[in-house]
Amino acid sequence: MRRISTRPGSLAILVVASLSAAAAVSTFIPNLKPFRDDTGAVATFNTGGDIHEDNAFFQSLGTNGRSCATCHQADQAMSISAKGVNDLYERTHGDDPLFAAFDGANCPTETSQSRVAHSLLLDRGLIRIGLTLPANPQFTLAVVHDPYGCALTSDPTTGRPVVSVYRRPLPSTNLRFLSTIMFDGRETVVPLNNAQTFATNLNTDLTDQAILAVQTHFQGETPTADKLAEIVQFELGLSSAQMRDDNAGLLHAHGAGGGPLALSTQNYYPGVNDVLGADPTGAAFNSNAFSLYTAWEKNGGQDSSGDRHDYREEKGTAEAREEIAAGEKLFNTQPAIITGVRGLNDNAALGSPASITGTCTTCHDAPNIGNHSVALPLDIATSRQQEYETNAAIISGLRELSAPDLPIYEIGNCPDPSNPGKTVTYYTSDPGKGLITGFCSDVNRGKGPILRGLAARAPYFHNGAAANLDQLVNFYNQRFQMNFTDKEKKELIAFLNSL
Repeated sequence: MRRISTRPGSLAILVVASLSAAAAVSTFIPNLKPFRDDTGAVATFNTGGDIHEDNAFFQSLGTNGRSCATCHQADQAMSISAKGVNDLYERTHGDDPLFAAFDGANCPTETSQSRVAHSLLLDRGLIRIGLTLPANPQFTLAVVHDPYGCALTSDPTTGRPVVSVYRRPLPSTNLRFLSTIMFDGRETVVPLNNAQTFATNLNTDLTDQAILAVQTHFQGETPTADKLAEIVQFELGLSSAQMRDDNAGLLHAHGAGGGPLALSTQNYYPGVNDVLGADPTGAAFNSNAFSLYTAWEKNGGQDSSGDRHDYREEKGTAEAREEIAAGEKLFNTQPAIITGVRGLNDNAALGSPASITGTCTTCHDAPNIGNHSVALPLDIATSRQQEYETNAAIISGLRELSAPDLPIYEIGNCPDPSNPGKTVTYYTSDPGKGLITGFCSDVNRGKGPILRGLAARAPYFHNGAAANLDQLVNFYNQRFQMNFTDKEKKELIAFLNSL
């Protein structure tokens, strides 16, 4: 049977029952089982109880041996980490279905199981996505850097251009908080913008996502309606988050609201706390979008009434809890100077402001979740190439990253919003939503992911450009001129690791 966990020391419990002369093995993960990561432990709460692999989510439904669990592992916050991929490669010598050449190798024509052939997956946890260029796009597209020889190919059936982009698998958990499906929104077949239709539309979108996953990543046929319903129901029951911090202890102790169990009860509806005023209740945006660790701001929550006795065996320190709380406060309040963000600074509905003063929660406004509560794809420049940029903040931010060697595309013939009558050219490793719509206005734009479970699923950004949270925080510090001190960076990283 397909393994659930890929990390040493985090194997699922095996229950063995003898059936005549043979033994049938059923693998399961106990509900809320903690899995070790670099700063503590992550866990998943399943509304259906213990996670059993007889669910269609864990079944091979295609031709290459893959299941949904191939790229969505419980010990990696229902995604995959570069560390987890490397552990798996060592154990299987590259023979696991994850490394199928179709999209697990740098190019689908690779026949080798060598590390070189799978370097993007091994180094940054990147899966190749081949997207057919829309008919009659507003822009021109040319390849200016093709390190693996398959940046631009042709669809064998239609002859249409296929563009290779490389992306991190998004977690298949916490899905009831989504405002759009996939990084570029390509599987949002019906909108997730109305509380009255949200549940039905989310089910429709996730069903479509499951179909396309089987057809592409599994190289299979459309599953039965029963199998699809089983996958979607399972996914919608999952809540994953960091459960314990090595220094602070249990993240739901001393009045705090961390961990997957509390997350499973988090209120959400489309537009909640929207920064641009789209909250359907009329409520104003509150920049204090995260309040998980407010109780830890003073004395690490030691004065919280009634819970100190409950956690008398807890080993975490008050100082570590205060550090996490301080990081949460910085996330909510530290000023960020937002410039050059396509989707905000060029947004005509906002008056196309050259500069916006916000905070981290300007773009991560969904309370205690961290994505945007409406579908607002943005270009914060993580796919851009610094040698072609003129915005000093973008250049400074990109210098803090260690972006992998990816194909680079020249996107031309787009109108320049700042200079009517002139055109602008973009150089990017991923044209984002522009590859779906064909619109110049969507080039480079993509969604911000849900932030819970970060510690278990490095690297970060859709292209794995931030190898760790240090690089991520340094990028934001430079990109949005946030002026963090070294102490504040440490606090912010402690908070992000606690999510």
